[in-house]
Amino acid sequence: MNEISKLSGPPQQPKRLGLFIDGKNEQRDELEFLPRSSPGYGMEVTHVALGTAADVDKAVAAARRVFDRGSWSRMPGAERARILVKAAALIREHAEELAYWETLEAGKPISQSRAEINDGAGHYEYCAGLAQTLHGQTFNTYGDDLFGLVIREPMGVVALINPWNFPFIVLSERLPYILASGNSVVIKPSEMTSYTTLAMASILQEAGLPDGVVNVVTGTGPVVGQALAEHRDVEAISFTGSTRTGEAVLRASTSNFKKTSLELGGKNPQIVFADADLEDAADGVAFGLCFNAGQCCVSGSRLIIEKSAQEEFVSLLSEKLKRVRIGDNFDSASQMGAIVSTQHRDKIESYLTLAQEEGGHVAYGGERLSITEGGRFLRPALLAGITNNMRVAQEEIFGPVLSVMTFEGQDQAVQIANDSPYGLAASIWTKNIDKALGMIRRVRGGRTWINTTIAGGPGQPLGGYRQSGVGREGGLTGVEEYTEVKSIHVGVGKRNHWIS
Repeated sequence: MNEISKLSGPPQQPKRLGLFIDGKNEQRDELEFLPRSSPGYGMEVTHVALGTAADVDKAVAAARRVFDRGSWSRMPGAERARILVKAAALIREHAEELAYWETLEAGKPISQSRAEINDGAGHYEYCAGLAQTLHGQTFNTYGDDLFGLVIREPMGVVALINPWNFPFIVLSERLPYILASGNSVVIKPSEMTSYTTLAMASILQEAGLPDGVVNVVTGTGPVVGQALAEHRDVEAISFTGSTRTGEAVLRASTSNFKKTSLELGGKNPQIVFADADLEDAADGVAFGLCFNAGQCCVSGSRLIIEKSAQEEFVSLLSEKLKRVRIGDNFDSASQMGAIVSTQHRDKIESYLTLAQEEGGHVAYGGERLSITEGGRFLRPALLAGITNNMRVAQEEIFGPVLSVMTFEGQDQAVQIANDSPYGLAASIWTKNIDKALGMIRRVRGGRTWINTTIAGGPGQPLGGYRQSGVGREGGLTGVEEYTEVKSIHVGVGKRNHWIS
């Protein structure tokens, strides 16, 4: 890894990124490379290797060899923990470089990238504890002749397919948990944001992880992702991304009935009651909308506001949005960055047009902003006159666009919130604790908040209901997700013979 002495903008020359297989960086002459244009600057910053199905085979074979050899899969938990703690220390040591490239490739403000890198290190530290405390059960209730045990074992080779919007923190919410229980991994990062995943593989190697335990094959979903999902020597697969692609991963995984963990799309409600602290709620809703420019699976994209508070709250929210600092990604004061690609910006803008065609209107924002030459920036948008049956209220836009709807009474709020094919996240804003707890029990979502949003630590699981996915990542659940459960029955003493 090259040290970055000053965060001043894009590099003079694009950085070429190869593959990482069996502890070696590969940049073969025959590899093709995909240029990555920085969302904040519109210029090439990395050239990403386009791996092939043969590269996937090579990486899976390396992961399988080291797993069968047992140098990681049978390593004592305390030794695994030391390596994970060392990895966390190295993440913090290289934090500025990791944040620099995360900002360049993903288009987020440098302050957000720094926070994500620091949070990522925390996941490795947390998983160091889990590596030592993962345990099973004993059964001493069968009488004198039989004793029972239940143990957890690593599964084998796990495929990890990650998205472009949070390349480092999503990796950190999965990889150390998969490693903590002794698995080997083949990772496919998004071809748009591959740098920090490759850097993390090198960090783990420096921390003492045996070669072959973590492998990275960059490339496209139809080639590398498909090969991983279909591969018969992969026991489990974790995918984070769109619901449509998740469906394809799930179908492909039936080649050998892989265990699947899918975190997919969301259309997440922010339910605001009139008795909430409306200033706090307005700030939280603005944050939930603008965080990562709305390119966030748990973004609060539907505002469901109690009708009696609508006028006051929308006014407060509009004032908040006017003060969001949308700026150069390397300005530490910037709060909102760029849109990941021209195609994605066009998609977001098409929903603003659709909202008007459906009978709503853009009450605030939505226009392009000239922040930097070549940068792709949008002002956050509020859509008014929206009903929950409109496409803009049902489909995931994945951008800084908020659909505003009203309710009267808790039952109607729940009905609107749950009237969605998704169930990933939700936030409730009220100072009435009985109301808050009653509502949070009724709203369908895997990750929920009361009087806050997009907050939390490594201890609690992540995942969704319905079309938002299956399985859970993070916390103790995130380690257990990647283990096999084995029941052991031990005969004690002389057998009572069946055949005399």
